[in-house]
Amino acid sequence: MQLSLTEENYLKAIYHLSETSENGVSTNAIADELSTKAASVSDMIRKLSRKKVIDYQKYRGVQITDLGSKIALQVIRKHRLWEVFLVEKLDFNWDEVHEVAEQLEHIKSSTLISRLDKFLGYPTMDPHGDPIPDENGEIKESPQMALYEFEENRMGIVVKVPDTDPSLLRHLDKIGMRLGSKIKVLEKVEFDNSALITIDQGKEIYLSGEIAKNIMLAIKD
Repeated sequence: MQLSLTEENYLKAIYHLSETSENGVSTNAIADELSTKAASVSDMIRKLSRKKVIDYQKYRGVQITDLGSKIALQVIRKHRLWEVFLVEKLDFNWDEVHEVAEQLEHIKSSTLISRLDKFLGYPTMDPHGDPIPDENGEIKESPQMALYEFEENRMGIVVKVPDTDPSLLRHLDKIGMRLGSKIKVLEKVEFDNSALITIDQGKEIYLSGEIAKNIMLAIKD
C-alpha cells in the first residue's frame, strides 16, 4: 500500500503513542505529537480508516491495525538505518541526524533499504540506542530502566537516549555521556529527583530529574 509522506508521519506517530497507551489514542494526543490542529487530525483519521491502517471508534480513540503497525515499523526501520548511515559514514553528530532521517525515511525503494542494511553490516540499533526493526518488522529490546529509577549505589550502562531533542544530546556530549558509558548513582535528591552520578568512574556530575528520566540504562551488577 502506498501512503503519502503526511500519512506515514501520522501512522508513525499513532504507533509510538499506542506503545504507551493501553486504550485508544486520542485525537488531542495525536495533534500534540505532530504539533497540528485537532480538526486536521480528524480529517486524516478518516483517510487512514478508509485505508484500513487504523480503526477509529468514537469515545474509544484510534487503534492501529496490524497492517498499520507493519507499515509504521518499516518507516521506523528506514529512519533508524539512515541515522546509522549519517553518523557512521557521513560523520554527522548524533544531535544532527533526526531531522535529516525524517526526510529520508519516506524513500519507497525496498531494494535500496535492503542494500543499505547490508552495507551497514545489519546494525541492530541506531546511534541513540533505539532498536532497528528487521525486514519483517520484528524488534528485539533488552531489559532497561531509566536512570531516574536507579537507587543509590547502583550501576548501569547507557543503552538509549531520545533522538528528538538536540539540546539534550549536545549536553550529553558536553559531559561525556555516550552509549556504553558506565554510570554509577552516588546520591538521589528527593526534592527534585536529581542525581549525583559518575560517568565511566570519572568526575562527579549532577543530573536534573528531567534528564535522568530520559537516560535508559541496562543494569550492571
